[in-house]
Amino acid sequence: MVCWFNPSVLAKAGVKALLSGTIGKQADRRLLDAVASPQHLFFDLTRDDAGREREELWFDYVADLGDGWDSTYAVALAVSQAELSLKGPTGTTHVTKGGEVLVFGGDEVYPTASVDEYQARTVRPYEAAMRHGRQRPHLFAVPGNHDWYDGLVSFLRLFCQGRESVAWRTHQRRSYFAIKLPRRWWLLGTDIQLESDIDAAQVEFFENVAKQMSDEDRVILCNAEPEWIYQQVKPHAGREFLDNNIAFLEQLVLGKKVSVFLAGDLHHYRRHENEEGRQKIVAGGGGAFMHPTHLPRVDSRPDGYELKESFPKPEVSRRLTWRNLGFLGHNPWFGVLTGILYALLGWGIVADLNATGPSHTFVNVLSGLISNSGSLLLSALLVMGMFGFADGRRGAWWRRVAGILHGCAHVVAALLLTWLASAISGALLGGGETLRRDVASGLLLFAGGFLVGPTLMGVYLLISLNVFGCHPNEAFSALAIPDWKNFLRLKIDRDGQLTVYPVGIRRVPRAWKAGDTVREPEWVADPKDRAATPPELIEEPIVVSQTKAPPTKVGKGRTEHLRASAFVPGGATS
Repeated sequence: MVCWFNPSVLAKAGVKALLSGTIGKQADRRLLDAVASPQHLFFDLTRDDAGREREELWFDYVADLGDGWDSTYAVALAVSQAELSLKGPTGTTHVTKGGEVLVFGGDEVYPTASVDEYQARTVRPYEAAMRHGRQRPHLFAVPGNHDWYDGLVSFLRLFCQGRESVAWRTHQRRSYFAIKLPRRWWLLGTDIQLESDIDAAQVEFFENVAKQMSDEDRVILCNAEPEWIYQQVKPHAGREFLDNNIAFLEQLVLGKKVSVFLAGDLHHYRRHENEEGRQKIVAGGGGAFMHPTHLPRVDSRPDGYELKESFPKPEVSRRLTWRNLGFLGHNPWFGVLTGILYALLGWGIVADLNATGPSHTFVNVLSGLISNSGSLLLSALLVMGMFGFADGRRGAWWRRVAGILHGCAHVVAALLLTWLASAISGALLGGGETLRRDVASGLLLFAGGFLVGPTLMGVYLLISLNVFGCHPNEAFSALAIPDWKNFLRLKIDRDGQLTVYPVGIRRVPRAWKAGDTVREPEWVADPKDRAATPPELIEEPIVVSQTKAPPTKVGKGRTEHLRASAFVPGGATS
């Protein structure tokens, strides 16, 4: 799993995010791609590769993958099975079929996009899982913010140039797509860039797709982020416009209500449903570290939607947060960083004190901080850094208080360690050999910072999340939990009914052995790993109501009709 609090990972991800955000605001890759790529208005999957009309269709939805091998491969292995028996919470066993279509719902790789990272963390696990010869699914991918960290270059190369692999067949030419499914269903995938808006070319694309729909057609909409949750948990983050993307697509572009919303970005399973039976489902458990489910306000009814199920349960999520007390064990390189910071902050002070004698009080240490400009500057930078790190979702006041208190806690800890290091070195080495005492004090400061700094960070994240509902991403990225994975298996039957099977894996295997034959995946779970659990249903299958909601009024300003072109897999372009 990616170690997010490794200083090198933090630095690289931060630089990538800064560059992609800055460049993305000035040059939108989606507009260039729309000009350069051929226009396939929609992909027609109402017929199979042989041209026969499909009576039913199975497809899989996987989001937030491409992290650790165990987690990503465990999901890929379940997806690759031609037939997967799943036991539900009531004890009923449901037999499902491997999807003919595979949808990646966003963030296909971590920590940042590159050809090498995609190959190692995404392509390789799925190729290993699909080796046994099951028919390769048609793959469509929605880009998330991590896919945008290289300007979408690697994403377009892998998913939008018709490249094929052992694991899948690709067809899309842009970072967004439309698929016509059997029995009057449509699957649409959008690209909102880096928390951006839907660009003009994309609006025109979906307007023309909407002209191919009838009033009875129903839509499944895939977004990279669950706006319906973010507007609840981040009321101060200025993200209201992202939720307007949904309303804009429904009312002014599609002219109809969406029956099912799918999203990732939050690495857990969470389903909301309204009185009409419309579903909003987060299923971001394709391989990335687990996100908490016990955030405040998400159990409310945003726009009439009520929370029906979470995976894992909130009480489990809250309990897992306590693992942050062992922050150092999960992030040893972060301990190296805090050890260096504490040593730099205190070494100048203790060197001045050692020059005056072996015995000192904490008051002497405080006076040394005030008189040592280097240590004073580093202390101020440390407090400012923790202020910048603090979560702003509860408002500016919380960020100021939490950030300053957190920063001051580290400064006080460094000063106490400075006092302790001075006392220990003075007791062991006496009043002579100042250089040796300085070196010993520096080593003691590093060791203390290595142990205390990460522990303070873990305590801060634990209190922030479990008491104030802040820092959910930081608190759980620090833990890098590979378990509690999930994906969706969906079926459209011959009657036009959509059934959603939410698949969960509580504990992914940690040990693997080579498959015995070429008819097996390249790697299978080692039976010796008895703690691993098989895929199972998170909740009983969700049947989406066939009641057609009345179409919403289409706004003005629709573009002139363009000639429709539909791509038929295995056939010709019409």
